[in-house]
Amino acid sequence: MDLPKPKWQLRSRILPLLVVMVLVSQLLTPYKGWMILLVGMGSTWLLSTLWTFSLARGLRLTREMRFGWVQVGDRLIERFALHNAGRFPALWVEIGDGSTLPHYDASRGTGVDGGSFIRWHKDSVCSRRGLFYLGPTSLCTGDPFGVYTLTLEYPSTMPLLVLPPIVPLPTIEVAPGGNVGEGRPRRNAFERTVAASTVRQYAPGDSLRSIHWKTSARRDELFVRLFDSTPAGDWWILLDMDRHVQAGEADDSTAELGVILAASLADRGIKARRPVGLMVHGRELLWLPPREGEGQRWEILRALALVKQGSRPLSELLARVRPMLGQRISMIIITASTDVRWVEDLLPLLRRGAVPTVLLLDPVSFGGERNIAPVKDLLTQLGVAHTTITHDLLEMPEARPGRRGQWEYKVLGAGKVVPVRRSAPAAWRTLG
Repeated sequence: MDLPKPKWQLRSRILPLLVVMVLVSQLLTPYKGWMILLVGMGSTWLLSTLWTFSLARGLRLTREMRFGWVQVGDRLIERFALHNAGRFPALWVEIGDGSTLPHYDASRGTGVDGGSFIRWHKDSVCSRRGLFYLGPTSLCTGDPFGVYTLTLEYPSTMPLLVLPPIVPLPTIEVAPGGNVGEGRPRRNAFERTVAASTVRQYAPGDSLRSIHWKTSARRDELFVRLFDSTPAGDWWILLDMDRHVQAGEADDSTAELGVILAASLADRGIKARRPVGLMVHGRELLWLPPREGEGQRWEILRALALVKQGSRPLSELLARVRPMLGQRISMIIITASTDVRWVEDLLPLLRRGAVPTVLLLDPVSFGGERNIAPVKDLLTQLGVAHTTITHDLLEMPEARPGRRGQWEYKVLGAGKVVPVRRSAPAAWRTLG
């Protein structure tokens, strides 16, 4: 940690005032008693000053953190070391922690002898997704006579991004997109060997190789080619974060269940070597084009860790992304909306060949009053695959790993997914 700037504060003015009064009295009316008091109180004041000065120069706090996967359920471990290089002991030390991680407070009171150090650990389970900060840290101490208070401020912080948990989804089947007889291109192919029949506006993250320069020059705006005969359909995950349709509160809500489903589906699709993209209309429009690989998995998880609820309805999201989506894609819609109007906005995408799978989050199971039956009936009439997801999914130990320990998942030979304990070896990282 960075070297702090010591801040001294005189806790009481009584001792200095008494020293001055006794000194004046001794000068005006010399008396042996005044001299004894002056020597005693002056020595105490001098000793307090030297003691505090020694602590200011010799007292240092080191804060290191240790973590494995930064995900809900991971155990955060911090190691603290309080060094005192001075000759005088720190009889009392108050350590204040300004970390923003929920249910985590590393504050404590302790003491340390002169010329020595002490160490201790603080651990906690990360129970909520989001971006948090460890630190700043403050150290407060003083002399044993209570004359001075010494404060050492350590402003350094360390960001901690807690990703949403991943749960196995054996009962959710995503309707396949792409052409009949799905195949996969050769992984060592240098260029796409498919034909492009249309274009769409360029989105951040699109490959520069896919830009259609003639159309871009004609319209004075970047456009990319859409490949009709892509051998395998992309997965587009659309997460509805409209706060007006959510039920439940905080971590026990349809919004958090939707984030967990989106993270788990992205993990499943990428492990199946599919290009997976993400669209979320929360406070801002989040757009991650479909890609393969572990890098895309972490990009999606990071985005989902930071997503917050907004005020835009799902129908607006569907209308906004309609020109940007290609044909014959697998579109996974996660929503708790009971308004059938968003289903009507889904029809143009169906006509373009998109193959949606809808995961309906049941508000009633979260204590809400809205019924999703009308939406289910309309989806059934349109032949759109849909699944109802209830609050029971949040009761799985994988969805709330922090309540029962740390978990990872193992696929058995028969294809069954089971949770197993996870160890968390990691190196120590110094704060600041």
